[in-house]
Amino acid sequence: MNATTTRGALLAALACLLVGGSFTANSVLGDYPYAGGQFLRYALACLLLLPAAGKGAADRLRALTPRQWSRLALLAAVGMVGFNLAVIAAERTAEPAVPGVFVGCAPVAVAVLVPFLDGRRPQRVVLYGSLLVAVGAFTVQGWGRTDGTGIAFSVCALAGEVGFAVLAVPVLRPLGPRLLSATVCAVAALESAAVGLLADGAGWLRRPDTVETGALLWQAVVVTVVGFVCWYMGMQRIGAERATLFSGLIPVAAACSAPLVGTGSYGLAQAVGSALVGLGVALGSGALGRAGRERGPRGRAFRGNGRPESRGVRVPETRE
Repeated sequence: MNATTTRGALLAALACLLVGGSFTANSVLGDYPYAGGQFLRYALACLLLLPAAGKGAADRLRALTPRQWSRLALLAAVGMVGFNLAVIAAERTAEPAVPGVFVGCAPVAVAVLVPFLDGRRPQRVVLYGSLLVAVGAFTVQGWGRTDGTGIAFSVCALAGEVGFAVLAVPVLRPLGPRLLSATVCAVAALESAAVGLLADGAGWLRRPDTVETGALLWQAVVVTVVGFVCWYMGMQRIGAERATLFSGLIPVAAACSAPLVGTGSYGLAQAVGSALVGLGVALGSGALGRAGRERGPRGRAFRGNGRPESRGVRVPETRE
């Protein structure tokens, strides 16, 4: 990997690890109104992100077309507000592992969908890596009790996870990671307020207690501000297909952090699943292929294009 792709991979990995760790924070927000919590989270994140949006932010927003604004609204509705609603609805009739397994299939869906929208074939190495990631995520979480409603909402959660990556692709370039994150947070806050007023009426928002305040601050500052910016910066460098591979780290991080608060355990299945996720990420990102090309048979050093170095003769490089 060159410096750009390595940095992009690290950013995407950090974002997914933060999201995985956030499930621990979610466990203490069970009694807080969902829409009100999402409104506070995204509104605070937007306020924190706006100063970092960069010069000319207002001009870039004014330059957006109605179609791009519609895409941003859909991104917030599907990939943020809708995703969280779907997970909560699924867990009413299904164990948490069930939506987790479906969300773990997001790398496979993105590996197929993004090339299709671009009019090209999926990259086989990315597809194989995403399949390994999905199997690893399933191994980490296992399968739980569910019914048809739980499966239906789990599919909606999968659609939300896929939409969070795919819908952002056309607007990432004109806005950049920071302004894009700030904008979708503002839109998601408005959508959350609308959902809260329609679903919960006057009780959609209340003052959180000390524990809930800490959890909401963690979600807003760390998971949303840091996580979203890192995610879109990583996606900008390595593309949506490879970035989504790292979403397999979400259940791994959740499994690792669960024992810290006594909500789960980390055993052999979690260790095997974590290894499969790591192998899938390494394969799909091209790290394994590049490592194999660097050493040829009998210990000869190979260049990045797979050709051996010849003494006294410079071997021309080719683009991969």
